[in-house]
Amino acid sequence: METSEGGVGGRHALVTGASSGIGRTITEALLASGWHVTGISRSEPEFDHPDFCFVPADLLDAAATDAALTEIAQVDAAIHAAGLLRVGRHDEMDLAEGAVMWRLHVDAAARMIQHTAPRMPDGGRIVLIGSRVANGAAGRALYAASKAALVGLGRSVAAELAPRRITVNIVAPGATDTPMLRDPARASEAPRLPPMGRLVRLDEVAGTVAFLLSPSAGAITGQSITICGGGSL
Repeated sequence: METSEGGVGGRHALVTGASSGIGRTITEALLASGWHVTGISRSEPEFDHPDFCFVPADLLDAAATDAALTEIAQVDAAIHAAGLLRVGRHDEMDLAEGAVMWRLHVDAAARMIQHTAPRMPDGGRIVLIGSRVANGAAGRALYAASKAALVGLGRSVAAELAPRRITVNIVAPGATDTPMLRDPARASEAPRLPPMGRLVRLDEVAGTVAFLLSPSAGAITGQSITICGGGSL
């Protein structure tokens, strides 16, 4: 099997949250580029592709996550795209929901890294889907905390894996046109459009991930790359 510094042919990527939203779009983009992809999610994706393998698992369940990851062969790239959003001001925060976001965003990412990195070929790639909200936003305290922790996790692991030329980066989208954004629970909190006047597209996030997996991104590691249509200006 070629390392991530070689050609695409034969390379294997793991994508969490592959059944919808950002994870699904990343999966489709990688398959279209010739990758073999193993997807982990609770629901099986509706698409069918000869180079796609589905491993069902609830990433909120630590034991189920470990069992699923143990089944997966060596990968050249691992992308943690599973996520959820729960909102609430400081006096309304549901700490139980905060714990759920922590398990999905941080604990599941750490388990993915722990299982895949030791067997990953030198020159491999790890990408964590974060959020621009990691910098803080009203009504998003617990979500922001979990996404900020993801940055700390990614940067720390990047330092550890740099001698093996395995890069670890965070892709941090702003408001993105996903099913999560259209969740009825958010009906009263429509996202503010950034200066560009539109939401971030799923293919723009997937394209950034694809670049980070490419040979051209071999020296980029420990970075949080924001895609926000000017929202952070």
